[in-house]
Amino acid sequence: MILYINCCVREESRTNKLAQAVLQKLCGEIIEIDLYEEKLRPLDKETLAVRTALIEKGDYSDSMFKYAKQFAAANEIVIAAPYWDLSFPAMLKIYFENIYITGLVSEYGENGMTHGLCKAKRLIYVTTAGGPYDPTYSYGYVESLAKNFFGIPETQLVKAEMLDIEGYNAEEILGKAIMQVKEDV
Repeated sequence: MILYINCCVREESRTNKLAQAVLQKLCGEIIEIDLYEEKLRPLDKETLAVRTALIEKGDYSDSMFKYAKQFAAANEIVIAAPYWDLSFPAMLKIYFENIYITGLVSEYGENGMTHGLCKAKRLIYVTTAGGPYDPTYSYGYVESLAKNFFGIPETQLVKAEMLDIEGYNAEEILGKAIMQVKEDV
């Protein structure tokens, strides 16, 4: 199963267009989570207390764990998130906050270090940027989570940048990025 995490809020999202080209290259059932359609909320005092108590009991039957179970079970993961304010939309951080469940996506080893429990062998991060793209606080963050905490050994960045800069042809840039997907993914 391919898990498509769609964090694109705009109806005509260029990031989603690029992600659709990626998804066309992949084989298997695709399950999409549109983060703006889901009812995800940041953890607060009450939900954190409930979640902690359930994790301590090893009880993952509550519906709050459905996203973590889905993420851990995916064979491949595609995340589409536009480059906003030098990172990604806050909704993606809320998603990560909701799926980072000890016992489902990761666990602590005997030495106290975290290691991942996710089945996926690859995570593909898709983004577009109006100006130059710096992956430090977007793809870099997701890559670190994937490799160091989720146990996903391979990550790949698919991007199109400079889409809103005067003198650059956004459609041409996006078209080239889509063609590049056919070779690289």
